[in-house]
Amino acid sequence: MSARPKILSIGNMEPRVEDELARDFEIFSTNKQPLEEIMPAHAAEITGLITRGRMRTDARLIAELPRLQLIANYGVGYDSIDCAAAASRGVVVTNTPDVLNDEMADFTVGLMLATIREIPQSDAYLRAGNWERSGAFPLTASLRDRKIGIAGLGRIGQVIARRLQAFERPIAYYARTPRDGLPYEYHSSLEALAEAVDVLIVVLPGGSATHHAVNGQVLKKLGPNGILVNVARGSVADEEALIAALRDGTILGAGLDVFAHEPSVPQALREMKNVVLTPHVGTGTHHTRRLMGNLVIDNVRAWFAGKGPVTPVSETPWEVGANVA
Repeated sequence: MSARPKILSIGNMEPRVEDELARDFEIFSTNKQPLEEIMPAHAAEITGLITRGRMRTDARLIAELPRLQLIANYGVGYDSIDCAAAASRGVVVTNTPDVLNDEMADFTVGLMLATIREIPQSDAYLRAGNWERSGAFPLTASLRDRKIGIAGLGRIGQVIARRLQAFERPIAYYARTPRDGLPYEYHSSLEALAEAVDVLIVVLPGGSATHHAVNGQVLKKLGPNGILVNVARGSVADEEALIAALRDGTILGAGLDVFAHEPSVPQALREMKNVVLTPHVGTGTHHTRRLMGNLVIDNVRAWFAGKGPVTPVSETPWEVGANVA
């Protein structure tokens, strides 16, 4: 009987995923042992890697795994993986698209409404006894007089847009190229979109191409009535520029599920009354995390069964019938 393939698990992987894969694979997990202890003993034997993206899979780590064939990412975003380094080695990268689209869209709409209508703030107001002592909570902004913009109209962005159509508000979007057959107004730059809308929802992928895409100029274009909702990556927004814009009234408010240096969140944001902050929980339900974990498992099992990956990313394309041995 041949030895079981050896899999490295990094980035705080869901224990259920490791437990399921442990039936067929030998798992070396940073949940149980530091990476610096795993690598000297097992790097030469590891052929697969699973990651939740909370540790970088950079060129150096890939180079230290000479037999690596597959990197399976738990999540749709994979900017923590150096895909160019993986591709240069013939290593295939997979992610978990589609299974989280509905959850992210639901959450994004909820975060937008919570920010505009100050739902967490009014909850805190009631709990503190201020309703009885001081009277009604102050009036808030409304969605009724707003135009909504979506920066990034990929799979998740399009599901968000479909949800928003029910609110009967105008919708516009920014993407690298127009999407055929969609009824939404297109803008060819992020600044142009920000200037045209009152709510800017950011669903751009992370990575160097979008680093600080939401900068001071974009926020200035969004304007003093503007609401920013970021459910993409913390790196997409210039956090210092955002704090300044919120503080000086350049924009009205923000709903943020992602931050530049998670889990560290600037104290300035924590103290602001015109922001709603959530700890990167957009897909954080038992239902969706189970589906994401299942897809990681399916990618690993399919690969090592010689069937190829289920959901390879575009940077490491896969041809049906290619040799996986």
